[in-house]
Amino acid sequence: MNKLPGMITHIQQSGAIILVDISVDGHGFSAILIDSGTSNQCLGVGAPVNLIFKETEVSLARNLSGSLSTRNRLQCTVTGINRGELLSLVSLQFGQHSIASSVTTRAVDSLQLHVGDNVEALIKATEVSLMYT
Repeated sequence: MNKLPGMITHIQQSGAIILVDISVDGHGFSAILIDSGTSNQCLGVGAPVNLIFKETEVSLARNLSGSLSTRNRLQCTVTGINRGELLSLVSLQFGQHSIASSVTTRAVDSLQLHVGDNVEALIKATEVSLMYT
């Protein structure tokens, strides 16, 4: 499980859907939450949180251009590749933080990934959870 420390910078709600913007070292992230109907006093601008997202929810791209609906785009450096027969775990450095992506080994080969390569990690806002610190 990937975990990044951040701070809530903006909250927008429509019905039970909540869009939360979070800053991690000055980089903006978004998370979509569903209001469970119970008031959570921890959800407020300025509150420290951890962003949580699975390795399987991190897509990788090289030389990506154009517009994209994915809200969370991170410039990363590949720091390791643990190749499996079908799946590979790609270790990434995002600023001072380490994260990981689990992708097919075919994708690693197709992207021609090597340690030291620059890639863009992509995480949909619906796949980011918040954990209060």
